[in-house]
Amino acid sequence: NLLLKYIHIIMNKDIFLSNSMGNKKEKFVPINEKNVRMYVCGPTVYDNPHIGNARPIVIFDILFKVLKCRYGKNFVTYVRNITDIDDKIIKSSKEKNIPISELTKKITKIFHDDCKYLKCEEPTHEPKATDNIDLMIEMINNLLQKGFAYESDKHIYFKVKKFKDYGKLSNKNLEDLIAGARVNISDNKKNPEDFVLWKPSNENEPFWISPWGKGRPGWHLECSVMSKRFLGDTFDIHGGGRDLIFPHHENEIAQSVCANDSKNFANYWIHNGFITISKEKMAKSQGNILKISDFKNNYNGQVLRLALLSSHYRQPLDWNNKLMEDCYKTIDKWYSCYVKINKKVLIEEDDLLPLYEDLNTPSYISILHKLYDKAKEGNLENKEKFVAACNFIGLLTETQEQWLSSKKIKIKLSEKEILLKISERNKARDNKNYELADKIREELLDKGILIEDKDGKTTWKIK
Repeated sequence: NLLLKYIHIIMNKDIFLSNSMGNKKEKFVPINEKNVRMYVCGPTVYDNPHIGNARPIVIFDILFKVLKCRYGKNFVTYVRNITDIDDKIIKSSKEKNIPISELTKKITKIFHDDCKYLKCEEPTHEPKATDNIDLMIEMINNLLQKGFAYESDKHIYFKVKKFKDYGKLSNKNLEDLIAGARVNISDNKKNPEDFVLWKPSNENEPFWISPWGKGRPGWHLECSVMSKRFLGDTFDIHGGGRDLIFPHHENEIAQSVCANDSKNFANYWIHNGFITISKEKMAKSQGNILKISDFKNNYNGQVLRLALLSSHYRQPLDWNNKLMEDCYKTIDKWYSCYVKINKKVLIEEDDLLPLYEDLNTPSYISILHKLYDKAKEGNLENKEKFVAACNFIGLLTETQEQWLSSKKIKIKLSEKEILLKISERNKARDNKNYELADKIREELLDKGILIEDKDGKTTWKIK
Protein backbone atom coordinates (compact mmCIF):
# COMPACT_ATOMS: atom_id res chain seq x y z
CA ASN A 1 0.00 0.00 0.00
CA LEU A 2 1.90 3.00 -1.34
CA LEU A 3 -0.44 5.46 0.37
CA LEU A 4 1.18 5.25 3.78
CA LYS A 5 4.19 2.93 3.43
CA TYR A 6 6.66 5.54 2.20
CA ILE A 7 4.59 8.72 2.52
CA HIS A 8 4.55 10.83 5.65
CA ILE A 9 1.67 13.27 5.99
CA ILE A 10 0.66 15.52 8.86
CA MET A 11 -2.81 16.53 7.70
CA ASN A 12 -5.71 17.38 9.99
CA LYS A 13 -7.47 19.79 7.68
CA ASP A 14 -11.18 19.50 6.92
CA ILE A 15 -12.33 17.72 3.79
CA PHE A 16 -14.97 19.46 1.66
CA LEU A 17 -17.20 17.56 -0.78
CA SER A 18 -19.94 18.58 -3.19
CA ASN A 19 -23.07 16.91 -1.87
CA SER A 20 -25.69 16.19 -4.54
CA MET A 21 -28.26 16.16 -1.72
CA GLY A 22 -28.77 19.91 -1.61
CA ASN A 23 -26.31 20.49 -4.46
CA LYS A 24 -23.71 22.39 -2.43
CA LYS A 25 -20.18 21.96 -1.16
CA GLU A 26 -20.10 20.95 2.49
CA LYS A 27 -17.54 20.14 5.15
CA PHE A 28 -17.31 16.38 5.51
CA VAL A 29 -18.18 15.29 9.04
CA PRO A 30 -18.25 11.51 9.41
CA ILE A 31 -20.73 9.78 11.69
CA ASN A 32 -17.80 8.17 13.47
CA GLU A 33 -14.18 9.18 12.80
CA LYS A 34 -13.08 5.67 13.77
CA ASN A 35 -15.46 4.08 11.27
CA VAL A 36 -15.71 6.16 8.07
CA ARG A 37 -17.94 4.35 5.55
CA MET A 38 -18.34 4.72 1.76
CA TYR A 39 -20.44 2.77 -0.75
CA VAL A 40 -20.00 3.12 -4.52
CA CYS A 41 -22.16 1.48 -7.17
CA GLY A 42 -20.02 -1.01 -9.04
CA PRO A 43 -20.40 -2.59 -12.49
CA THR A 44 -23.25 -4.60 -13.93
CA VAL A 45 -21.16 -7.37 -15.45
CA TYR A 46 -22.79 -7.88 -18.84
CA ASP A 47 -20.11 -6.40 -21.14
CA ASN A 48 -16.52 -5.16 -21.08
CA PRO A 49 -16.18 -1.96 -19.01
CA HIS A 50 -15.79 1.29 -20.99
CA ILE A 51 -14.12 4.58 -20.07
CA GLY A 52 -17.41 5.90 -18.71
CA ASN A 53 -17.18 3.08 -16.14
CA ALA A 54 -13.49 3.87 -15.59
CA ARG A 55 -14.11 7.40 -14.35
CA PRO A 56 -15.91 6.52 -11.08
CA ILE A 57 -13.45 3.65 -10.50
CA VAL A 58 -10.57 6.14 -10.48
CA ILE A 59 -12.39 9.08 -8.83
CA PHE A 60 -13.56 7.07 -5.83
CA ASP A 61 -10.16 5.42 -5.58
CA ILE A 62 -8.78 8.94 -5.04
CA LEU A 63 -11.47 9.69 -2.42
CA PHE A 64 -10.61 6.40 -0.67
CA LYS A 65 -6.95 7.52 -0.48
CA VAL A 66 -7.89 10.97 0.83
CA LEU A 67 -10.16 9.52 3.52
CA LYS A 68 -7.45 7.10 4.64
CA CYS A 69 -4.97 9.96 4.70
CA ARG A 70 -7.24 12.02 6.94
CA TYR A 71 -8.68 9.33 9.25
CA GLY A 72 -6.20 6.46 9.02
CA LYS A 73 -6.14 3.40 6.76
CA ASN A 74 -7.68 1.15 9.45
CA PHE A 75 -10.67 3.42 9.99
CA VAL A 76 -12.13 3.67 6.48
CA THR A 77 -14.38 1.05 4.86
CA TYR A 78 -14.97 1.20 1.10
CA VAL A 79 -17.66 -1.07 -0.39
CA ARG A 80 -18.12 -1.44 -4.14
CA ASN A 81 -20.59 -4.04 -5.36
CA ILE A 82 -20.79 -6.37 -8.34
CA THR A 83 -24.25 -6.62 -9.94
CA ASP A 84 -24.28 -10.15 -11.38
CA ILE A 85 -28.03 -10.58 -11.95
CA ASP A 86 -29.94 -8.05 -14.05
CA ASP A 87 -32.02 -7.75 -17.24
CA LYS A 88 -28.95 -6.55 -19.19
CA ILE A 89 -26.99 -9.62 -18.12
CA ILE A 90 -29.77 -11.99 -19.19
CA LYS A 91 -30.09 -10.24 -22.55
CA SER A 92 -26.31 -10.27 -23.14
CA SER A 93 -26.12 -13.95 -22.21
CA LYS A 94 -28.73 -14.80 -24.82
CA GLU A 95 -27.07 -12.63 -27.50
CA LYS A 96 -23.65 -14.19 -26.84
CA ASN A 97 -25.17 -17.66 -26.43
CA ILE A 98 -23.23 -18.43 -23.27
CA PRO A 99 -24.48 -19.29 -19.76
CA ILE A 100 -25.04 -16.36 -17.41
CA SER A 101 -22.58 -17.74 -14.86
CA GLU A 102 -19.88 -17.95 -17.52
CA LEU A 103 -20.61 -14.42 -18.74
CA THR A 104 -20.59 -12.81 -15.29
CA LYS A 105 -17.41 -14.65 -14.25
CA LYS A 106 -15.65 -13.55 -17.45
CA ILE A 107 -16.72 -9.87 -17.25
CA THR A 108 -15.95 -9.69 -13.52
CA LYS A 109 -12.39 -10.87 -14.23
CA ILE A 110 -12.04 -8.29 -17.01
CA PHE A 111 -13.29 -5.61 -14.61
CA HIS A 112 -10.72 -6.62 -11.99
CA ASP A 113 -7.96 -6.63 -14.63
CA ASP A 114 -9.07 -3.16 -15.72
CA CYS A 115 -8.91 -1.90 -12.12
CA LYS A 116 -5.34 -3.17 -11.82
CA TYR A 117 -4.48 -1.60 -15.18
CA LEU A 118 -5.81 1.73 -13.88
CA LYS A 119 -3.64 1.36 -10.73
CA CYS A 120 -6.64 1.31 -8.38
CA GLU A 121 -6.62 -0.16 -4.90
CA GLU A 122 -9.05 -2.93 -4.05
CA PRO A 123 -12.09 -1.85 -2.01
CA THR A 124 -12.49 -3.16 1.53
CA HIS A 125 -15.46 -5.31 0.46
CA GLU A 126 -16.80 -6.25 -2.98
CA PRO A 127 -20.10 -8.13 -2.48
CA LYS A 128 -21.95 -9.81 -5.32
CA ALA A 129 -25.71 -9.43 -5.64
CA THR A 130 -26.26 -13.17 -6.02
CA ASP A 131 -24.61 -13.81 -2.64
CA ASN A 132 -27.16 -11.61 -0.86
CA ILE A 133 -30.54 -12.77 -2.18
CA ASP A 134 -31.78 -13.97 1.24
CA LEU A 135 -31.19 -10.49 2.70
CA MET A 136 -33.05 -8.95 -0.24
CA ILE A 137 -36.08 -11.18 0.40
CA GLU A 138 -35.88 -10.16 4.06
CA MET A 139 -35.94 -6.45 3.20
CA ILE A 140 -38.87 -6.92 0.82
CA ASN A 141 -40.85 -8.70 3.55
CA ASN A 142 -40.04 -5.82 5.88
CA LEU A 143 -41.38 -3.26 3.36
CA LEU A 144 -44.53 -5.34 2.77
CA GLN A 145 -45.24 -5.59 6.49
CA LYS A 146 -44.84 -1.83 6.93
CA GLY A 147 -47.17 -1.06 4.02
CA PHE A 148 -44.50 0.45 1.72
CA ALA A 149 -44.81 -2.31 -0.87
CA TYR A 150 -47.48 -4.49 -2.46
CA GLU A 151 -47.75 -7.72 -4.41
CA SER A 152 -49.29 -7.87 -7.87
CA ASP A 153 -49.20 -10.99 -10.06
CA LYS A 154 -46.08 -12.34 -8.30
CA HIS A 155 -44.32 -8.96 -8.64
CA ILE A 156 -43.50 -6.82 -5.61
CA TYR A 157 -43.58 -3.05 -6.09
CA PHE A 158 -42.56 -0.15 -3.87
CA LYS A 159 -45.26 2.49 -3.25
CA VAL A 160 -43.41 5.65 -4.22
CA LYS A 161 -46.12 8.06 -3.02
CA LYS A 162 -45.80 6.62 0.50
CA PHE A 163 -42.31 8.15 0.75
CA LYS A 164 -42.74 11.91 1.13
CA ASP A 165 -39.09 12.79 0.40
CA TYR A 166 -39.01 11.07 -3.00
CA GLY A 167 -37.19 13.34 -5.49
CA LYS A 168 -35.20 15.19 -2.83
CA LEU A 169 -31.84 13.99 -4.20
CA SER A 170 -32.55 15.10 -7.77
CA ASN A 171 -34.32 18.22 -6.47
CA LYS A 172 -37.47 17.55 -8.51
CA ASN A 173 -41.04 16.69 -7.69
CA LEU A 174 -42.50 13.32 -8.58
CA GLU A 175 -44.44 14.56 -11.63
CA ASP A 176 -41.33 16.16 -13.16
CA LEU A 177 -39.27 13.04 -12.56
CA ILE A 178 -41.81 10.78 -14.23
CA ALA A 179 -42.24 13.14 -17.17
CA GLY A 180 -38.49 13.44 -17.77
CA ALA A 181 -37.49 9.80 -17.39
CA ARG A 182 -38.22 6.39 -18.78
CA VAL A 183 -40.61 4.77 -16.32
CA ASN A 184 -41.34 1.10 -16.88
CA ILE A 185 -45.01 0.74 -17.80
CA SER A 186 -46.81 -2.32 -16.46
CA ASP A 187 -50.43 -3.30 -15.91
CA ASN A 188 -49.31 -4.85 -12.62
CA LYS A 189 -48.49 -1.49 -11.06
CA LYS A 190 -50.99 0.53 -9.06
CA ASN A 191 -49.18 3.71 -10.09
CA PRO A 192 -46.73 4.28 -13.00
CA GLU A 193 -43.99 5.66 -10.70
CA ASP A 194 -43.86 2.52 -8.52
CA PHE A 195 -40.73 0.44 -9.03
CA VAL A 196 -40.11 -3.28 -8.83
CA LEU A 197 -38.51 -4.96 -5.82
CA TRP A 198 -39.02 -8.53 -7.00
CA LYS A 199 -40.08 -10.05 -10.31
CA PRO A 200 -40.90 -13.59 -11.48
CA SER A 201 -38.25 -15.23 -13.64
CA ASN A 202 -39.13 -16.37 -17.13
CA GLU A 203 -38.37 -19.87 -18.33
CA ASN A 204 -34.61 -20.58 -18.66
CA GLU A 205 -33.76 -17.53 -16.54
CA PRO A 206 -32.00 -17.58 -13.14
CA PHE A 207 -34.37 -17.74 -10.18
CA TRP A 208 -34.46 -17.96 -6.40
CA ILE A 209 -37.25 -19.35 -4.25
CA SER A 210 -39.22 -16.65 -2.44
CA PRO A 211 -42.61 -16.33 -0.69
CA TRP A 212 -43.91 -14.95 -4.02
CA GLY A 213 -42.63 -17.78 -6.20
CA LYS A 214 -39.52 -18.30 -8.30
CA GLY A 215 -37.98 -14.97 -9.18
CA ARG A 216 -35.17 -12.47 -8.83
CA PRO A 217 -34.62 -9.06 -7.22
CA GLY A 218 -34.96 -5.62 -8.76
CA TRP A 219 -31.71 -3.76 -9.48
CA HIS A 220 -32.31 -0.90 -7.03
CA LEU A 221 -32.88 -3.25 -4.10
CA GLU A 222 -29.49 -4.91 -4.50
CA CYS A 223 -27.46 -1.87 -3.48
CA SER A 224 -29.71 -1.08 -0.51
CA VAL A 225 -29.18 -4.55 0.90
CA MET A 226 -25.44 -4.80 0.25
CA SER A 227 -24.71 -1.36 1.71
CA LYS A 228 -26.79 -2.20 4.82
CA ARG A 229 -24.96 -5.49 5.29
CA PHE A 230 -21.48 -3.95 5.34
CA LEU A 231 -22.08 -0.34 6.42
CA GLY A 232 -25.28 -0.28 8.45
CA ASP A 233 -28.61 1.52 8.11
CA THR A 234 -26.98 4.93 7.70
CA PHE A 235 -23.44 5.62 6.49
CA ASP A 236 -21.28 8.52 5.36
CA ILE A 237 -20.81 8.57 1.57
CA HIS A 238 -22.64 7.06 -1.37
CA GLY A 239 -21.04 7.52 -4.78
CA GLY A 240 -21.59 6.81 -8.45
CA GLY A 241 -22.03 8.36 -11.86
CA ARG A 242 -24.41 11.29 -12.38
CA ASP A 243 -26.65 9.04 -14.49
CA LEU A 244 -27.53 7.04 -11.35
CA ILE A 245 -29.17 9.93 -9.46
CA PHE A 246 -32.55 9.06 -10.94
CA PRO A 247 -34.03 6.56 -10.68
CA HIS A 248 -31.41 4.31 -9.06
CA HIS A 249 -30.27 6.43 -6.13
CA GLU A 250 -33.69 7.97 -5.51
CA ASN A 251 -35.12 4.45 -5.27
CA GLU A 252 -32.30 3.27 -2.99
CA ILE A 253 -33.05 6.11 -0.58
CA ALA A 254 -36.79 5.43 -0.58
CA GLN A 255 -36.64 1.71 0.10
CA SER A 256 -33.73 1.94 2.58
CA VAL A 257 -35.14 4.75 4.74
CA CYS A 258 -38.54 3.04 4.87
CA ALA A 259 -37.16 -0.43 5.58
CA ASN A 260 -34.63 0.75 8.18
CA ASP A 261 -36.83 3.35 9.95
CA SER A 262 -33.93 5.76 9.53
CA LYS A 263 -33.82 9.50 8.90
CA ASN A 264 -31.07 9.24 6.27
CA PHE A 265 -29.61 6.54 4.06
CA ALA A 266 -26.29 8.24 3.24
CA ASN A 267 -25.23 11.68 4.48
CA TYR A 268 -23.16 12.68 1.43
CA TRP A 269 -23.99 11.86 -2.18
CA ILE A 270 -21.04 12.22 -4.56
CA HIS A 271 -21.57 11.97 -8.32
CA ASN A 272 -19.07 12.23 -11.17
CA GLY A 273 -19.86 13.86 -14.53
CA PHE A 274 -20.22 12.21 -17.92
CA ILE A 275 -17.55 11.48 -20.52
CA THR A 276 -18.12 12.70 -24.07
CA ILE A 277 -16.22 11.66 -27.18
CA SER A 278 -15.14 14.68 -29.21
CA LYS A 279 -18.07 16.65 -27.72
CA GLU A 280 -20.63 13.90 -28.45
CA LYS A 281 -22.35 11.68 -25.90
CA MET A 282 -20.81 8.24 -25.65
CA ALA A 283 -23.48 5.70 -26.64
CA LYS A 284 -23.87 2.42 -28.49
CA SER A 285 -26.21 4.13 -30.95
CA GLN A 286 -23.41 6.58 -31.77
CA GLY A 287 -20.92 3.78 -32.29
CA ASN A 288 -18.37 5.58 -30.12
CA ILE A 289 -18.10 3.34 -27.06
CA LEU A 290 -14.46 3.10 -25.97
CA LYS A 291 -13.69 0.03 -23.85
CA ILE A 292 -10.90 0.21 -21.27
CA SER A 293 -9.35 -2.79 -23.02
CA ASP A 294 -9.07 -0.71 -26.22
CA PHE A 295 -6.25 1.27 -24.61
CA LYS A 296 -4.18 -1.60 -23.26
CA ASN A 297 -2.26 -2.23 -26.48
CA ASN A 298 -1.29 1.44 -26.78
CA TYR A 299 -0.89 2.95 -23.33
CA ASN A 300 0.31 2.19 -19.83
CA GLY A 301 -2.62 2.40 -17.41
CA GLN A 302 -1.08 5.43 -15.70
CA VAL A 303 -1.72 7.46 -18.86
CA LEU A 304 -5.42 6.63 -18.84
CA ARG A 305 -5.55 7.34 -15.11
CA LEU A 306 -4.00 10.80 -15.53
CA ALA A 307 -6.43 11.57 -18.36
CA LEU A 308 -9.39 10.64 -16.13
CA LEU A 309 -8.05 12.95 -13.39
CA SER A 310 -7.31 15.86 -15.73
CA SER A 311 -10.79 17.38 -15.33
CA HIS A 312 -12.69 18.02 -12.09
CA TYR A 313 -14.78 14.96 -11.32
CA ARG A 314 -18.08 16.87 -11.28
CA GLN A 315 -17.50 18.35 -14.73
CA PRO A 316 -17.97 16.61 -18.10
CA LEU A 317 -14.74 15.20 -19.53
CA ASP A 318 -14.31 15.33 -23.29
CA TRP A 319 -12.26 12.44 -24.59
CA ASN A 320 -10.00 12.78 -27.63
CA ASN A 321 -6.65 11.56 -28.95
CA LYS A 322 -4.88 14.78 -27.99
CA LEU A 323 -5.83 14.30 -24.33
CA MET A 324 -4.24 10.84 -24.29
CA GLU A 325 -1.10 11.94 -26.11
CA ASP A 326 -0.66 14.95 -23.81
CA CYS A 327 -1.02 12.71 -20.74
CA TYR A 328 1.41 10.19 -22.22
CA LYS A 329 4.02 12.90 -22.77
CA THR A 330 3.48 14.21 -19.24
CA ILE A 331 4.00 10.80 -17.60
CA ASP A 332 7.02 10.15 -19.83
CA LYS A 333 8.52 13.49 -18.84
CA TRP A 334 7.83 12.90 -15.14
CA TYR A 335 9.60 9.54 -15.27
CA SER A 336 12.85 11.37 -16.07
CA CYS A 337 12.83 12.37 -12.37
CA TYR A 338 11.80 8.98 -11.01
CA VAL A 339 13.63 7.66 -7.97
CA LYS A 340 12.82 4.59 -5.90
CA ILE A 341 11.64 5.60 -2.44
CA ASN A 342 12.79 3.45 0.45
CA LYS A 343 12.05 5.78 3.34
CA LYS A 344 9.25 7.96 4.64
CA VAL A 345 8.92 11.10 2.54
CA LEU A 346 6.96 14.12 3.73
CA ILE A 347 4.24 15.50 1.46
CA GLU A 348 3.68 19.14 2.33
CA GLU A 349 0.25 20.02 3.69
CA ASP A 350 -0.26 22.84 1.18
CA ASP A 351 0.42 20.46 -1.72
CA LEU A 352 -2.41 18.14 -0.63
CA LEU A 353 -4.98 20.88 -0.03
CA PRO A 354 -6.58 20.72 -3.52
CA LEU A 355 -7.61 17.10 -2.90
CA TYR A 356 -9.22 18.10 0.40
CA GLU A 357 -11.16 20.78 -1.49
CA ASP A 358 -13.68 18.57 -3.28
CA LEU A 359 -11.08 16.32 -4.93
CA ASN A 360 -9.70 19.10 -7.13
CA THR A 361 -7.39 16.86 -9.15
CA PRO A 362 -6.61 19.45 -11.89
CA SER A 363 -5.19 21.80 -9.22
CA TYR A 364 -3.25 18.93 -7.66
CA ILE A 365 -1.80 18.02 -11.06
CA SER A 366 -0.69 21.66 -11.43
CA ILE A 367 1.19 21.26 -8.14
CA LEU A 368 2.81 18.08 -9.48
CA HIS A 369 4.12 20.06 -12.46
CA LYS A 370 5.70 22.58 -10.06
CA LEU A 371 7.23 19.80 -7.98
CA TYR A 372 8.63 18.28 -11.18
CA ASP A 373 10.26 21.59 -12.12
CA LYS A 374 12.08 21.52 -8.76
CA ALA A 375 12.91 17.83 -9.06
CA LYS A 376 14.52 18.11 -12.50
CA GLU A 377 17.19 20.38 -11.02
CA GLY A 378 18.69 17.17 -9.65
CA ASN A 379 18.23 17.44 -5.88
CA LEU A 380 17.44 13.95 -4.52
CA GLU A 381 15.15 15.22 -1.77
CA ASN A 382 13.07 17.17 -4.31
CA LYS A 383 12.84 14.10 -6.53
CA GLU A 384 11.60 12.01 -3.62
CA LYS A 385 8.97 14.62 -2.72
CA PHE A 386 7.82 14.72 -6.34
CA VAL A 387 7.56 10.93 -6.69
CA ALA A 388 5.76 10.62 -3.32
CA ALA A 389 3.21 13.25 -4.38
CA CYS A 390 2.64 11.35 -7.64
CA ASN A 391 2.33 8.05 -5.77
CA PHE A 392 -0.40 9.53 -3.61
CA ILE A 393 -2.79 9.66 -6.58
CA GLY A 394 -1.59 6.40 -8.13
CA LEU A 395 1.03 7.73 -10.56
CA LEU A 396 4.72 6.78 -10.95
CA THR A 397 3.88 3.62 -9.03
CA GLU A 398 6.03 1.50 -11.39
CA THR A 399 9.80 1.63 -11.69
CA GLN A 400 11.44 3.53 -14.52
CA GLU A 401 12.39 0.19 -16.11
CA GLN A 402 8.76 -0.96 -16.03
CA TRP A 403 7.66 2.31 -17.60
CA LEU A 404 10.28 2.06 -20.37
CA SER A 405 9.21 -1.51 -21.02
CA SER A 406 5.54 -0.53 -21.22
CA LYS A 407 6.40 2.21 -23.73
CA LYS A 408 7.08 -0.52 -26.26
CA ILE A 409 3.35 -1.14 -26.54
CA LYS A 410 3.11 2.13 -28.45
CA ILE A 411 5.42 0.86 -31.18
CA LYS A 412 3.46 -0.22 -34.26
CA LEU A 413 6.52 -1.50 -36.16
CA SER A 414 9.04 -4.29 -35.70
CA GLU A 415 12.74 -3.43 -35.44
CA LYS A 416 13.26 -4.75 -38.97
CA GLU A 417 10.52 -2.43 -40.29
CA ILE A 418 12.02 0.53 -38.40
CA LEU A 419 15.48 -0.04 -39.90
CA LEU A 420 13.93 -0.38 -43.35
CA LYS A 421 12.17 2.97 -42.93
CA ILE A 422 15.42 4.58 -41.78
CA SER A 423 17.17 3.16 -44.86
CA GLU A 424 14.44 4.61 -47.12
CA ARG A 425 14.84 7.98 -45.40
CA ASN A 426 18.63 7.93 -45.84
CA LYS A 427 18.22 7.23 -49.55
CA ALA A 428 15.72 10.09 -49.82
CA ARG A 429 18.21 12.42 -48.15
CA ASP A 430 21.03 11.25 -50.44
CA ASN A 431 18.75 12.10 -53.38
CA LYS A 432 17.98 15.47 -51.75
CA ASN A 433 14.30 14.49 -51.52
CA TYR A 434 13.94 16.19 -48.17
CA GLU A 435 10.14 16.28 -48.34
CA LEU A 436 10.02 12.46 -48.44
CA ALA A 437 12.67 12.23 -45.71
CA ASP A 438 10.63 14.47 -43.43
CA LYS A 439 7.49 12.48 -44.20
CA ILE A 440 9.19 9.21 -43.16
CA ARG A 441 10.42 10.85 -39.95
CA GLU A 442 6.86 11.95 -39.13
CA GLU A 443 5.49 8.48 -39.92
CA LEU A 444 7.94 6.95 -37.48
CA LEU A 445 7.16 9.60 -34.86
CA ASP A 446 3.42 8.83 -35.15
CA LYS A 447 4.24 5.20 -34.40
CA GLY A 448 6.22 6.06 -31.28
CA ILE A 449 9.73 6.09 -32.82
CA LEU A 450 12.05 9.07 -32.54
CA ILE A 451 15.05 9.11 -34.93
CA GLU A 452 18.17 11.19 -34.39
CA ASP A 453 20.95 12.11 -36.81
CA LYS A 454 24.42 12.51 -35.28
CA ASP A 455 27.95 12.20 -36.68
CA GLY A 456 26.67 10.90 -39.98
CA LYS A 457 24.65 8.10 -38.33
CA THR A 458 20.92 7.71 -37.71
CA THR A 459 19.76 6.12 -34.46
CA TRP A 460 16.27 5.48 -33.12
CA LYS A 461 14.57 5.20 -29.74
CA ILE A 462 11.11 4.89 -28.29
CA LYS A 463 9.44 8.30 -28.02
